Amino acid sequence: MSSIRTDFAPVVTRAAAAETTSDPSSTMTLLADSEGTGGLLTSYRSTFAEGAVGAPAHFHTRAAEMFYVIDGSLRVLLGESVTVLNAGDFLLVPPHTPHAFAAAPGHTADVLFTFTPGMARFDYLRLLGRVMRGEADFAEIKESSERFDNHYVDSPAWKAALAAG
Repeated sequence: MSSIRTDFAPVVTRAAAAETTSDPSSTMTLLADSEGTGGLLTSYRSTFAEGAVGAPAHFHTRAAEMFYVIDGSLRVLLGESVTVLNAGDFLLVPPHTPHAFAAAPGHTADVLFTFTPGMARFDYLRLLGRVMRGEADFAEIKESSERFDNHYVDSPAWKAALAAG
């Protein structure tokens, strides 16, 4: 994990200049990665099409993940329970907590994600986009779990929620 610095400039990311990565069901707008924030945080915005699957069940060992739903509804796994977050809802997932997310059935979702402390997650998001577009193999994501602090787990509760629609 990188150490937190205090010698960085303010971070301004203009919407028109922000890097985006996308797959058939979502677009991620990369806002601020740990390198530019002195390690304090990483933040990006994801828009999910109706029926889009966001992330399978996983946890982080070194970072807390924050979700703020800007618009729409997001179905979220938290441990072994599944809930729906709606526009204006906020969620903080502590380290070591299994979680997953997808657009809630019948809804789109627009969500701001922030990790603290920050880590170089933009490379993970770029890799994820390539995998979802069929340009890279999912094995690359599994092999990068320690590097990106993204550890996948089996969740019967999440599988059941997805199967139920």
